This record gives sequence, structure tokens and C-alpha cells, in this order.
Amino acid sequence: MPKKNPLRLPHGSPQVSDATISGYGLEIREGKGFVGDRASRTAFREGLDRWRKLYKRILGEDVLGTILNEDIGKGDIDAWLKEEGDAAAVVFSAMEDHAAQLARVVRRFTRHASWQGVQRVAIGGGFKQSLAGRRTIRRADQLLREAKVEIRLRAMHHHSDEGGLVGWAHVAPSAVWRHYDSMLAVDIGGTNVRCGIVRVPGGETKNKPRNPDDARVTNVRKWGHAADKNMTHREHLVQGIADMLTRLIDKADKRGLKLAPLVGVACPGHIHGDGSITGGSQNLPGDWEDENFHLPHKLMEVLPSINGIPPHVHLHNDAVVQGLSELPWMRDVSRWAVLTIGTGLGNASYINDDARDD
Repeated sequence: MPKKNPLRLPHGSPQVSDATISGYGLEIREGKGFVGDRASRTAFREGLDRWRKLYKRILGEDVLGTILNEDIGKGDIDAWLKEEGDAAAVVFSAMEDHAAQLARVVRRFTRHASWQGVQRVAIGGGFKQSLAGRRTIRRADQLLREAKVEIRLRAMHHHSDEGGLVGWAHVAPSAVWRHYDSMLAVDIGGTNVRCGIVRVPGGETKNKPRNPDDARVTNVRKWGHAADKNMTHREHLVQGIADMLTRLIDKADKRGLKLAPLVGVACPGHIHGDGSITGGSQNLPGDWEDENFHLPHKLMEVLPSINGIPPHVHLHNDAVVQGLSELPWMRDVSRWAVLTIGTGLGNASYINDDARDD
């Protein structure tokens, strides 16, 4: 008979290690859309296309060549940026527009109660992995300084493929790191899904307990599900995630890791305590907000046991988890936030433990 899992906890909890989540998934309407949409990766691409067309009208030629807009990658943009000439000018112009919108989003969000008192904002998502993205973040920070706004922006420390996994070290209950040295984590995005093993070293003696701040991720597996022609339904994505996790369980066993019977899954949308999802999951295939669909249960039905214990699948918002990977570098402020620039613009805000009574 399988053992009972002692690590069950409510989904989407606002209370995590050393901090409280004051809000996430903030949506402020502006016209027919939302303020945050203006600073998404999609918005940057649209801006790049507008400047490309403008230069073509002025110069009579396409300075970016024959490459289609949808085929332009981060490497292409960074290569143009490093050149001197009209292609670089197009990219610089798009970056300047995007930096202005990013600064504007931050200023608008700070007027919301959940962002009151925010002192620093970490910028994550795939956008910050590019040279253009990092320079845009620095430019947005400069614009805020010039406007006398006392909020600093900086890029997240972890790679975008790892931040949404490493953050689970702070979401997991402290009992995990007293008894285990690793856990499984999943980060589901509108374009890619990432799975990996989150490890926290130490704990060999009672005088050196494992510290979530030291968490690292290994054996990261990335699947571009949006471009996978065989992935057409919600159930295909769930099964693909289960297959990746099953291989990671086998990998952890072969490496002799003390793997916790806990799987952290970061997902877009508002996460309720019962594991249901509402709002914000529109970029995922199928209807993830269907009342008859329960992602944690679906995964637990197909995952194998870990050391004889059926794993508990814990669900939380993807921006929240990615932001928590930055917690070790936010302990010198009381209130902070995160913006994840991806297919959309994810967001979350936090209050550190010692500031809860302020």
C-alpha cells in the first residue's frame, strides 16, 4: 500500500517562505485592452514591425532584409543592434518605445493598492535574455529616475528557463528541505514548458540546515509546445509534462537524490486554493478554466510514485514563482515586485516578513 504524502498544501497560497504575496495577475483596463499588454514581448515585436515599415517607406528598402516578422529571433535582433546602420536604428527605436511603455506600466501599477510602497521591480521572462531586452530594462529604469520615481528596475539573476523552477524552493514548505534535498518543478508558458529538478545543497548536519536561497536547478527539459504540430489539445500538453517528469524521477533515482514526493507547477492564471484556474490562461491550448478540468489531479493520475509515495502536485501562478527566485536579492527592501515579459506581461508583488506590520 502506498505511503501517505505528508507534503500536501493548499494551491496558490499567498504565504511563502519569508514573504507574503500581496497580489498577482493585476489587470488594469485601458481602452479595449490592458495597460500591461503595452509592455509585453508581443508589443515589442509589433513596435519593431512599425519602425521597420516606416524605414522602408522612407528609404525605399527593407533594412531588415527578407526575413519575415514571425521568424525574427532574439539572436537576429541582437546582431542588428551590434551593427552600425539602419537596421540598428530600427531596433533602437523599438527599444526606446518599449522602454517608455515599460516605465509607464510600472508607474501605473504603483497606483494600485497591491503595489503601494514597492521599492524595486525585477524583470524576468525570455525578453531579458537578449541584449536588446537588458538594454531596454536599463533604459526604462533611467526613465523612471528622470521622472523622480523612487523605484528601481533590474533584470532577474536566473536564466529565464530556470527562474520559474528555482522559485519553488521558496514556495515549498520548510519540511521539504528538512527531509529532502530536491523536488520536481514545472513552468508552463504560452510558448514553452520547462521541467527540472530543484536542488538545495547542505543539510548534512543539524548545524547546517538547507537554505532555499542556495537552490539550483538541474536537468532542465524545455519543450516548445506552441510550435509542436502534434500538440493540439490541452490533454496532449498535460501528458507531455507527465512524460518529462517521469524521466526526471528516474534521473533523480539514478543520481541518488532524496527527491521529495512533491511537484511544483507554475501556470498562468489566477490559482484558487482548490487548484482550479480562472483568468489569464488564454495563451494555453484548450480551456484550462473549465470547471471539469483540474490540472493537479490530471497530473497526479498519471505520475509514478516517488519512493513509494504518490507525489502531490502543487499549483501556483507562474509570475509569482518566477519572482520568488529573486527573493535572495530582495531582502534589503521591504516591498518589491516582478514583471515577466513573455507572450503576455505577468506580474506579482511581495511584502517581506519584517515589513508585514508596517
